[in-house]
Amino acid sequence: MKIYKRIFSSIILLFICVSCEDEVTVKPAAQLRLDYPIPEYKKVDPNCAFSFEMNENAVIEKKDNCALNIQYPKMKATIYMTYQQVRVNNLDSLLQDAQRLAYDHTIKANSIPAYPFVNPDSKVYGMFYMINGNAATQAEFYVTDSIRHFVNGAVYFKAKPNYDSVYPAAEYLREDIRRIMETIVWE
Repeated sequence: MKIYKRIFSSIILLFICVSCEDEVTVKPAAQLRLDYPIPEYKKVDPNCAFSFEMNENAVIEKKDNCALNIQYPKMKATIYMTYQQVRVNNLDSLLQDAQRLAYDHTIKANSIPAYPFVNPDSKVYGMFYMINGNAATQAEFYVTDSIRHFVNGAVYFKAKPNYDSVYPAAEYLREDIRRIMETIVWE
């Protein structure tokens, strides 16, 4: 009887050992593919001191004092823009505030390259900040005519900042911000 118990125990142990073996399945390398529509732009005149072109896939919401929210519902993202008049001796403080807002993200950002923007024909001068990393925003910008008008803005996602996840959408929106900067016209 003891021999039968040992054989039975050995068979059960053998089944347990054999059944616990994982099969290795080789999976092909894959990357997340996010397709965004090719942007088509339209001129927007928000009845402020400026007009510009924006992506037709976005929805604009005007707030008080010519603050604008350009929303991208499918991406769960918004470009927040504010307008301020340049007054005597306040241009330096407006520029410092805009730069501070961009560089406040250095704690989480991997890098913040700044790209100057100059369009002397339209009298539009500014800076575009590309914020790389797990920061709250992926891009900030400002434009001014240095005399009367100042617009600054930033893009934010309604999600926890994870640069790898938002990168494709961030790149798409960065191009839209560049288009806004390139097409701004002071009224």
